[in-house]
Amino acid sequence: MVVLNKIYTKTGDAGETALGNGSRVAKHALRVTSYGTVDELNATVGLARLHATGEMDDQLAMIQNDLFDLGADLCRPDMEKDGEEEYTVLRMSDAQVARLEAELDVMTQAVEPLRSFILPGGSALAAHLHLCRTVARRAERLAVELATMEAVNPAAVKYLNRLSDWFFQASRIANDDGRADVLWVPGANR
Repeated sequence: MVVLNKIYTKTGDAGETALGNGSRVAKHALRVTSYGTVDELNATVGLARLHATGEMDDQLAMIQNDLFDLGADLCRPDMEKDGEEEYTVLRMSDAQVARLEAELDVMTQAVEPLRSFILPGGSALAAHLHLCRTVARRAERLAVELATMEAVNPAAVKYLNRLSDWFFQASRIANDDGRADVLWVPGANR
């Protein structure tokens, strides 16, 4: 368990921060931006949960926990364990990706087939889930970019890819299983 006795440390006052392996990097480093965006995503999920109940709220709570796992994974740059850690390095797993896929399969069966692109909106929950979707896509783009320069756990990238799809389908569930989706009408305002 993490224990934080003091919230401010002053160690970042010069514009650097510590990664999970103790190395220090600039606060604007791509790795920091990547896991910082995952943190932002987690906050947007918290907003969505204000409007969620039952199974949807339970699933979003699991996602929030996964997002902390994902942040821990991304903040640890060394993919190979050197055997000196006092604990197992936390990494995203294929099982977490598989759970999202199973939930996606269930949601896909419940929603109306798509006949148009969907505008973000509808119910309050759906609108917040669309915001989650767009932040998840940004987090994915950053993780993919980071993976072109440094080692990144492939399961982390897969998770983000499935997660944005999950938020899309969840927004449709929140819009009366897609019946209350706000549809795009091409050229409607010409």
